[in-house]
Amino acid sequence: MSPEFYTISQVADILSVSKETLRRWDNNGTLIPERDDGNNYRLYHKSQLEQFEQAQLLFQSNWNDELNIKASRPYKMLELFAGAGGLALGMEKAGLESVLLNELDKHACNTLRENRPDWNVVEGDISNIDFSEYHNEIDVLTGGFPCQAFSYAGKKLGFEDTRGTLFFEFARAVKETNPKVFLAENVRGLLNHEDGRTLETICDVIDDLGYKLVNPRVLKAIFYQVPQKRERLFLVGIRKDLISNSEFDWPSPYHRIMTMKDALKAGELYDCDVPNSEGQKYPKRKAEILAKVPQGGYWRDLPDDLQREYMMKSYFLGGGKTGMARRLSWDEPSLTLTCSPAQKQTERCHPEETRPLTVREYARIQTFPDNWKFSGPISAQYKQIGNAVPVNLAFAVGRSIIKTLNIIEKNTAMNKKKCA
Repeated sequence: MSPEFYTISQVADILSVSKETLRRWDNNGTLIPERDDGNNYRLYHKSQLEQFEQAQLLFQSNWNDELNIKASRPYKMLELFAGAGGLALGMEKAGLESVLLNELDKHACNTLRENRPDWNVVEGDISNIDFSEYHNEIDVLTGGFPCQAFSYAGKKLGFEDTRGTLFFEFARAVKETNPKVFLAENVRGLLNHEDGRTLETICDVIDDLGYKLVNPRVLKAIFYQVPQKRERLFLVGIRKDLISNSEFDWPSPYHRIMTMKDALKAGELYDCDVPNSEGQKYPKRKAEILAKVPQGGYWRDLPDDLQREYMMKSYFLGGGKTGMARRLSWDEPSLTLTCSPAQKQTERCHPEETRPLTVREYARIQTFPDNWKFSGPISAQYKQIGNAVPVNLAFAVGRSIIKTLNIIEKNTAMNKKKCA
């Protein structure tokens, strides 16, 4: 297919709408695709999409220019809730040097140590760690604190009032280290958690700590060379005394959307097919049923009798349940990876073979390099990968962080020169 044309799946991803919405737009004349004569597929020409802001960002991307962003000096980073290292690895690729990584899970810690013996991995409960020895010694503090509710008492919550949450520990680390910039990532749901009060409280605490928060943004991994429909909320804070010397720009999208074929086959993303590795297995009857699901399909593509057998009581409930009995497609990105590829609610079946994705297939969809090994039993490996920030997404955001630090460095030096 010509690079000037896009399939209905690709357009749905680019415009962040459903295929059903695109079909409705086709029927009411809002956006009418061309038809492939051979198979009657809906195809959209690039010129049709240029009216949409999301497509404009894709077609006019500065991705290649941003690849040239390099650190003007060695910048130091401290990471919390480090997991298996997806965020840290992306930040490393961007040019940040880790001085400490904290993680509670022993298997994830072993993963970090095995792959980066020189990293200072501190295993244990974050609440027991004193970060004050790094005061004014790091440039960036990063981490993905879990989304938790606060105990609201009808008052504006300050830093101390969030005690007992993992956000409090993140904020405490910011207070004790005083980095120039911090980066926090979280689930999209944080935007509306507790009717927005959770994020409002977080913003208030960040302000009290002396940081200016860049307008939070949900980044879609598919726009950053990641073959997966994964969304993460990013919060970036810049120390107030540096605001006048700084600026921050979110990363530009890659020029196209990566697919399962990019993830598992030799090509632009990887120079060889995915290596063999261990993986979970389906029970016999489940495999027999899933074998009848077409590529890109799910339970509704089964005969009615098998739908009833597989879904049981869920068959009569509302909702699409599109993750159930789901087989991925070579020509589309993966759905968001979970902590297990074989869970009934969130199936992630291989596009051709009737089996769950393997550990290395999981890792590739998260854009880990093939030489990044995961420690622990197979269930722990899946969990580590499923919880990770995609490496290429972290790399893209890392370049934006480096650019900001370079600007701060340059302008601070110029101001000192003027005052001398």
